[in-house]
This record gives sequence, C-alpha cells and structure tokens, in this order.
Amino acid sequence: MKTKLITREGYTKLKDEHDYLWYTKRPEITKIVTWAAGLGDRSENADYTFNKRVLRQIDRRVRFLRKLLPELSIVDYRPEQAGKVFFGAWVEIENDAGATKRFRIVGPEEIYGDVKDYISIDSPMARALLKKEVDDVFMVKTPSGASEWYVNSIKYQNN
Repeated sequence: MKTKLITREGYTKLKDEHDYLWYTKRPEITKIVTWAAGLGDRSENADYTFNKRVLRQIDRRVRFLRKLLPELSIVDYRPEQAGKVFFGAWVEIENDAGATKRFRIVGPEEIYGDVKDYISIDSPMARALLKKEVDDVFMVKTPSGASEWYVNSIKYQNN
C-alpha cells in the first residue's frame, strides 16, 4: 500500500493539474468534440474520434485526482526535523566506491513525470535513511543485495 503523504509543492502541483484539466483543457476539447459531432457521420470523423478519446483520458485523470487529493496528508517542514532525515528532505549519500546520489524523499504520487531526483518514501533507500544524521552509515537491502552508504548532507527546502 502506498503512503498517503505528500509535500506541499507536490500537492499544489496535483491541484494545479486538476484545475487546468477541469477548467481549461476539458472545455477546449468539449468544444472541438461538439463541433466535430455537428459535421455528420462520426464513425469516419477523425477529429471527433481523437478528441472524444482525449476527453475520456481527461475525465479519467480528473476522477483519479478528485479521489486522491482528499486522501493525501500534506507534510511541511518542522524545525525539530533539522539534522535528521525525514519526509521532504534533500539528502546526499555516498558509498565506499565514491559514487554519490542526491535526491529528495517525497510521496509516491510525486515521483512521476519530469522529476528525476525524487524517490518515494516507500522505497528501500528512503526507509533505510529515515532518522539518520550526517556522517551516519546505513545499509540498504535491495533485490540486487545489500549496500552500505554514508550520509553526506541533509537539507530541507524551508531551512
């Protein structure tokens, strides 16, 4: 089961997507479908067929977002989190080979799209990192085996 946590930025992004789809994109596509339907035979009308499919995709996404948004809990940074890894932290880690990774621990709904440096709170790496401090060593168990990492830095957007 996915964790129902989200950063304030992630929530705003999903809410903005809903509002754009519902108040801007859907009315545009509805106009096109209505216009194309008025042209007559719908079975061979590419404008009608294509835009009707787009309308169904929009409606599916809007239904998903309307169900999801009320279930999410927004997690904001709190001063007592300073110095430790918690939800929303930007973390840089390093292994013995000198390989470094930098990412932000976020909710599962935030890791899709054009975001490359976010990992889900539900991932093995994020779970292993929780409550760690700078210079702590931790083990991550993955399908390819266990690996050892060191915490180099921890930052939050608001500090």
